[in-house]
Amino acid sequence: MADRVIYVARELLERGEDFVMAKVVDTHGSTPRKKGAYLLMKANGDRIGTVGGGKLEAETERICRETFKTKKSQIYHFRLTKEEQGGIDMRCGGDADIAIDYIDASNPANFTEDFGQRTTAYIFGAGHVAQALEPILRYIGFETVVMDDRAQFANRERYPEAKEVIVGDFEDAFKGIETDQDSYIIIVTRGHAADLTVLRQAVTKENAYIGMIGSRGKVKTNLDQLASEGVSKKTLDKIYSPIGLEIYSETPEEIAISIAAEMIQVRAGHGTR
Repeated sequence: MADRVIYVARELLERGEDFVMAKVVDTHGSTPRKKGAYLLMKANGDRIGTVGGGKLEAETERICRETFKTKKSQIYHFRLTKEEQGGIDMRCGGDADIAIDYIDASNPANFTEDFGQRTTAYIFGAGHVAQALEPILRYIGFETVVMDDRAQFANRERYPEAKEVIVGDFEDAFKGIETDQDSYIIIVTRGHAADLTVLRQAVTKENAYIGMIGSRGKVKTNLDQLASEGVSKKTLDKIYSPIGLEIYSETPEEIAISIAAEMIQVRAGHGTR
């Protein structure tokens, strides 16, 4: 969701439209959303994202509307306790600090400094599909990390502009990698056994997207195996596999385009999972 909000914000800046951005910058105790949650409000009142729902959301939206008038940015402290205890009657019992910033499209320096980071795509497998996919993903705004257990494939000669190239064992594929809700995980190893090894770890990680290559038969075998190991149907249903939009792709380059297109769709908030 955070990635979707930032995506919309960049579109608004390109069109020269001012907006207000609310961001949860700190929490203590029980709160509906944690640090890093965003809500964007357009000048017409339309909203994208959420900082937690209920009265916290309503109060944040009220302040956002006021911020269009004052054009002043400020951090607001909310007590999520009963009204008689000085809170806003959400009864969560925690506290939330929300930064509400007026973003002037003609001078967006603060926004671009804070939100200029790219979403990271983690590509597991460094073969022909990955080699075709990695530069496309950089071109459309992703930072890329490529991982494989073969040094002859995972190296700087093949991936000179990737953020990181890792050689390691697929059994410990996420060693040194910390994913978050805006991480995209692409599994394109050399075989379905290695795909399963990586997928088994991926479903336990925070992510915006997991995609795994393979024929429908091999994909079903891997998903059935994870189901037998206790992975929930809800988790398995979120996996994009076979990976990529159905454009009848055959070559590595065509498959890479179909994967990138699917990731664009998810990033824009129109995923099918």
